[in-house]
Amino acid sequence: MVQLLEIKDTKDWFQVAASLSQELQENAVARDAQAGLPDYEINRLCKSGLLPLVVPQEYGGIGGNWVEALKIVFQLSQADGSIGQLYGNHLNLVALAHVSGTSEQKERYYRETAAHNLFWANAINTRDTRLKIIPDGEDFRVNGVKSFGTGIAVADLRVFSALQDGVEVPLIFVIPKDREGLVSQQDWNNFGQRRTDSDTFTFHNVLVKRNEVLGIDNPPDNAFATFLGIIAQLTKVYVYLGIAKGAFKAAKNYTKNISKPWVTSGVSSATEDPYILHHYGELWTELKAAIALADQAAVKVQAAWDKNVNLTLQERGEVAIAVFAAKAFATKVGLNVTNRIFEVMGTRSTATKYGFDRYWRDLRTFTLHDPVDYKLKDIGNWVLNRELPTVTQYS
Repeated sequence: MVQLLEIKDTKDWFQVAASLSQELQENAVARDAQAGLPDYEINRLCKSGLLPLVVPQEYGGIGGNWVEALKIVFQLSQADGSIGQLYGNHLNLVALAHVSGTSEQKERYYRETAAHNLFWANAINTRDTRLKIIPDGEDFRVNGVKSFGTGIAVADLRVFSALQDGVEVPLIFVIPKDREGLVSQQDWNNFGQRRTDSDTFTFHNVLVKRNEVLGIDNPPDNAFATFLGIIAQLTKVYVYLGIAKGAFKAAKNYTKNISKPWVTSGVSSATEDPYILHHYGELWTELKAAIALADQAAVKVQAAWDKNVNLTLQERGEVAIAVFAAKAFATKVGLNVTNRIFEVMGTRSTATKYGFDRYWRDLRTFTLHDPVDYKLKDIGNWVLNRELPTVTQYS
């Protein structure tokens, strides 16, 4: 068991996250070029003490709320988009049994996470239907293939979805790291999010115990049961914004210390160039607006979470609209910032040694998983027709 850092209050959590973010920033370019397993990063996360952040205190955790947790995702994403994604996914998965499991599973997984400082990862990806689960006595066996196993290789607890023949709704299950029969194909080699190690995994008659399938004997039937899907959407927003903020800060530092003014600008410093100033003013304004919209959505998410099983379908849908709006705007602003930073830094900033392109690569890779046009369609349908979006547990 990794020794946890003692965390006493919210201020401490942010200080720990800021310190870890600074550490990750120092070697982010080299790790991005290396790709491969994020073992170093996850080890640092474990030692930071931030893994049980959203575990309620009654189960031995820190007891942080979603507003605070998402701000820490935002902080970590500024240094490294991969670790922001991995940590954000972890927080969502820690709470998975809370919304879709039995009361026994909720308590068990919360307590185990806090007591043993466990890191969670997943390959739920319900669009990939190649993984099949069949009964085996009281338990189950799983065979097939599952893609986008983000962080699975370094996770203590691994969450997957699999289909039963003739059943449309997948079963979600949690298995430990040492479960036999699971093999990585080591095929993650994308241009962005290179340290998430989002490989494809092959299952060879893997045992899944009945109590490892979430909610199978007593599936929840309320609006709250699918609410984690909305939180997962907002978590992505904070990863996007963290990447964009990291790019903006890196560009600002470069402009102040290295950039030269344009030859016809009539000024002696890049920080006095009127067009550079215009770009920074525009990018800063857009970024602040996107963060503010996300923060408003986070407050609504927390208020809905506090309602627990009393959350209504109408309330869930209204929160979804707020989150979708934040996500659509964050996508637009994030891609704009990570692309236009080169306009304020100049030609020499494209040198590979700086790695400034990693911000755009990380964000573009992530945003393609969920086209923003569909979020805008849902928002438009609500604006014109007052029809709320259909939100699933794993959208």
